[in-house]
Amino acid sequence: MKKNYWFAGFALSLCFTSCIQDEALNVEAAIDGCKGANIQLVNINDEKKEIEIFVPDGTDISKQELLLELPQGATVTTENKQPNDNPPIYDFSIEKDRTFIVTSEDGKNKAVYNVSIFTMELPLLYSFDNLSQDNPYHVFYLSDQTKKLQWASGNPGFKLTGMGTNNTDYPTVQSSDGKKGYCVKLETKDTGSFGSVAGMPIASGNLFIGTFDLSNALSKPLEATKFGYPFTKNPIKMTGYYKFKAGPQMTDAQKKPIAGKDIFDIYAVMYEAQANNFFLNGENSLSHESIVKLARIKTEDAKETDEWTYFEIPFENQNGKSINNEDLKKGKYKLAIVLSSSLNGAFFKGAIGSTLYADELEVICETNN
Repeated sequence: MKKNYWFAGFALSLCFTSCIQDEALNVEAAIDGCKGANIQLVNINDEKKEIEIFVPDGTDISKQELLLELPQGATVTTENKQPNDNPPIYDFSIEKDRTFIVTSEDGKNKAVYNVSIFTMELPLLYSFDNLSQDNPYHVFYLSDQTKKLQWASGNPGFKLTGMGTNNTDYPTVQSSDGKKGYCVKLETKDTGSFGSVAGMPIASGNLFIGTFDLSNALSKPLEATKFGYPFTKNPIKMTGYYKFKAGPQMTDAQKKPIAGKDIFDIYAVMYEAQANNFFLNGENSLSHESIVKLARIKTEDAKETDEWTYFEIPFENQNGKSINNEDLKKGKYKLAIVLSSSLNGAFFKGAIGSTLYADELEVICETNN
């Protein structure tokens, strides 16, 4: 009798252990991120299961490294194997749009993604006429022709405050009052009770070439802005048009009133980037030793005006450096353009209501590149 009890108990234990093991298998099937050689920007649309990967012009996409971030235990395969496929190396030379299938650890769930790769270079003229339609806030295309690469802003961080009830409540929006067509409108906003608790009482309107890392928005806000994209031309000057009105009261990082008047900021920086995953950010974009050229509007020229005002700012060499033509051809430099409605908005100093309009920005380059 005791033996039978032991056997029954042992069998029940095995069954229970088996159930635990089955339940422990991960059921998630997704692609959470992507890195790899030459990858400069990745846009993942979880809802549509679409991934856009951007690499510099001249990249060998027949042997593109894709380090896909998957849930625990998940696996990934491609629908149609290509000649140079050897994961994590994938061949996009025949088909620039490929199907990737993710299978969960338990084998019961699958997610099918369309992965597209684009070889692109930054345009030279920015008109702010076209928006992406898949966001709760305004996102501008860098190129009105290709409608692929996008400007970045702090709008995703502002969303966390709950102060954006519609897409025009955000600090960075499109305006129909452009110098030519539409333009970008940047306004320094109150972040409400959420911002006060987080020590971020205001959010300046900003727009920049690069990406916004939402995971760092609260813990390391200056590092959340990653500036730059590969650029293979030698810039001489940046031109454009602006309008600006300062908010009525300057405040410090504790939102206490301080003396002074708010001003805006517009600058472009070109820097050395030997590694594709190296970016300047809000903390070092004006001071890092990698900076080769800088074009920045002077504070005395950043005046209030109700009329569209032309500006022209030269690129000046920095840190005793100059452009190396061989490195330029190899895509070893990155360019970032940065606009802000409050000069010190990154440090949460500024005036709520300060508003900058900008349009028809253009980077003028040497013609022999």
